[in-house]
Amino acid sequence: MAVRTVTLCALVAGLIVVPPASAQFNGPKAVVTNDSATGTVALSVTVGGKTVLDPSPVGIITERSDLSKNLKPVGRSQRKVLERYETTVGKKRNRFVDATETTYEYVGAGGARLDLVVRTSRDGVAYRYELPQDTGAVLGEASAFHVPATATAWLAKFRRDYENPFIQMTAGTAEQAEYMHPALFDVGGTYLFVSESDVDGRYSGGHLVHTGAGKFQMKLWDEKVLVSGALKTPWRTMIVGSLATVTESTLVDDLAPPSRIRDTSWIKPGPAVWTWIAGGRGAQQDLVRQKEFVDYAAARGWPYVVVDAGWYDDPNWRQTSWIPELVQYAAARGVGIHTWVRFSSVDTPDKRKDYLPYLEKWGVQGLKIDFMDSDGQERYRWYDEILPETAKMHFLINFHGATLPHGIHRTWPHVMTTEAVHGAEKSTGVTTSHLTALPFTRNVVGGMDYTPGAFHRTNRSNTDGGELALSVLFESGIQNLAGRPDSYDARPLVRWFLEQTPTAWDETRLLSGRPTESIVMARRSGDRWFVGGAVSGDARTLDLPALGNGKWLVEVVRDGTGALVKEDHVTSEKLSIPVAKDGGFAALACRWRPGRTTCAEPTYGVPPTTVVTTPAQVSVQPGQSFEIGSTFTNTSTQPLYEVTFAPRLPDGWNLRSAPVRAFRVAPGESISGKWTVTVGANPVVGLTDVPAVAKYKPFLHGRGTFEAEKATRTHVWKPLPAGQSYVAGNDRSVEGRTLTTGGVRFGKGIGTTPAEVTVALGTCKAFNATVGVDDEVDGRVDRAFAGGTVVFSVIGDGRVLYQSAVLKSTDQALPITADVTGVKSLTLKVSDGGDGTSLDNAVWGDARLTCE
Repeated sequence: MAVRTVTLCALVAGLIVVPPASAQFNGPKAVVTNDSATGTVALSVTVGGKTVLDPSPVGIITERSDLSKNLKPVGRSQRKVLERYETTVGKKRNRFVDATETTYEYVGAGGARLDLVVRTSRDGVAYRYELPQDTGAVLGEASAFHVPATATAWLAKFRRDYENPFIQMTAGTAEQAEYMHPALFDVGGTYLFVSESDVDGRYSGGHLVHTGAGKFQMKLWDEKVLVSGALKTPWRTMIVGSLATVTESTLVDDLAPPSRIRDTSWIKPGPAVWTWIAGGRGAQQDLVRQKEFVDYAAARGWPYVVVDAGWYDDPNWRQTSWIPELVQYAAARGVGIHTWVRFSSVDTPDKRKDYLPYLEKWGVQGLKIDFMDSDGQERYRWYDEILPETAKMHFLINFHGATLPHGIHRTWPHVMTTEAVHGAEKSTGVTTSHLTALPFTRNVVGGMDYTPGAFHRTNRSNTDGGELALSVLFESGIQNLAGRPDSYDARPLVRWFLEQTPTAWDETRLLSGRPTESIVMARRSGDRWFVGGAVSGDARTLDLPALGNGKWLVEVVRDGTGALVKEDHVTSEKLSIPVAKDGGFAALACRWRPGRTTCAEPTYGVPPTTVVTTPAQVSVQPGQSFEIGSTFTNTSTQPLYEVTFAPRLPDGWNLRSAPVRAFRVAPGESISGKWTVTVGANPVVGLTDVPAVAKYKPFLHGRGTFEAEKATRTHVWKPLPAGQSYVAGNDRSVEGRTLTTGGVRFGKGIGTTPAEVTVALGTCKAFNATVGVDDEVDGRVDRAFAGGTVVFSVIGDGRVLYQSAVLKSTDQALPITADVTGVKSLTLKVSDGGDGTSLDNAVWGDARLTCE
């Protein structure tokens, strides 16, 4: 289209009225007006002749120019925007942009230039400011949104991490306070959704301040936004139309820059077993528990497990972490590992250079980065730095404690989801009214890591049917499922539905609903539709309309009497589905054909098998041998091929006897082996698992190889020189792990909370040990701001022979010695360091006596 500049001269009642930017049929129109007396510019939005956004000021103030007033219109140009692009995640992956972009040119006092760029499309209006010349740092914007005071509003109070609930109110009477993006308004049946797009380190993020009477002012995070040269601000974005228009819109992504990643073949969305709510911080520090979660994900065909906060807070984590072992274990079962990362660990280039390569080398597939907690320009510059770095390393990204997605899924398609939501982690405010508001508000702008599926929680506000519906209603490229395996197994219909449900979609439709009241939404993947329905409040009936012509098979899972029930329908009409109070339903629908009885597809989870290994535990010294016997059984319904069965040993250990091999193991068939294992001459002391591992292929000549295993736990300890003996202890930490303090492991010793151990002595002369707070509480230092604090005392016949200073969980291992000559009764005492903390897990490492 040729660019055309026009002279604007029509003066009506002191206003110069600029012809509206053209819009698509039935789409909204933007009307820009210029008050010739004050030189101020305003923008309003209409739909079908009805005003949805009252005239609202636009403009920007910089260090050298106030471009919010004394503006003179000097030209206007227009262009058509037609684009096609694809995303890796979202409400639909194939996108088409059809918009009209109009640039209104102004000159301010002193000759500074301001271009107001307005883009209109079928689903909304957006505008941004372009300053062709350098006018210094930005000090603020005049941008505001004047909504009719009588409009119903769904708003959430501002928090830097966007974790507040959405509440229904009236625009004009809403508290004069700061509110988050997005904000949703019902203006006489037409909906106005306000957010922003294309925010990066060139600028600052913004939020809304209600100044009264439905006037919402844009407030930038930074009081001064640094600018060098010309400037293009983020888009002030308004989705306008029906609730279906709002929920189905991709406008925020449409306005963002194109993808910066050329090859996206490695980016694979999918469900994840999220182990935080399922197991707490303890599970993040327990390799055995994490392997169990991996096994569960593998059996379901779910591609990921997320290890959350605490796994790396041991100062020596690079040397001691079991994450590499977990990654290897998971990879053998078709599961990828994602790990939680604290922002302060990657907030500078030097830290990232030191930290991220370890995770890349280990084979970690995704990062959950937490605690950015800012919309400031400095933080956005950090995003600009870490996003290309993580893309180069092929990490999938989940930002927690973070800002909203502002089109990030288009520009950086390896970003699977962000938190920025009052989610399932919260203990209050997660009401069904909030849950039914989220698909119309927060989730409209992009992936939302709410973490549904915590069915084991008894304090949920919704029913099991309502919770299951969230797996469809809430879009997230990595859907972090928060339940415990036993809670899914106790609800086989939940497990069945979640095994089928993808996390990226080809199409999304809002079928019915209203924020805080109810919602029915359908999402298509291939030729199947997944439907979620939920209500807030009283029981009622929800309608599921036909999803297309012809007959459909619809499998509905809903609340029954005391448990979920499944109902199958073959229909070409709408279904009326009864829904319990604060409940919901989930449905799977596909085209019916004669003989078709389910829409479910094979999940290709790891075939079920069992491994039984004896003995369960052994206690050995360097150079000693022991025997392992193990049986591998195919408990699946299909044969397994190319089976190899043998123990996997630590470095330096030796295996006597060859692996057991079988070309084919039929369903129900077993193979067994017996092997002699010899401990290495210089092994790692403490507890070590020696698993008997069966490697197999589920298909003849198939490419994928899976593993199953069961370990013998070996307690390895070193003998003492003549004349020395260990003080009898439990040889394990309070939580049953290897005794470790300050990164030093011990094969023998005493793990205890504050307590006393008394030992009768013969003729002895010295007591020695290495003491400290057990490293198993290091992961809780950041959360409790204390960790463990203890004092160690050695008491002989009632007399204190040694007493340590207060030792904290961050201190190094402390070697101690005490003269026990003539002592008949020795007491080893651990006491609280004085702060009352409950994390006082102490270690008497290699506690030993020298005696005649």
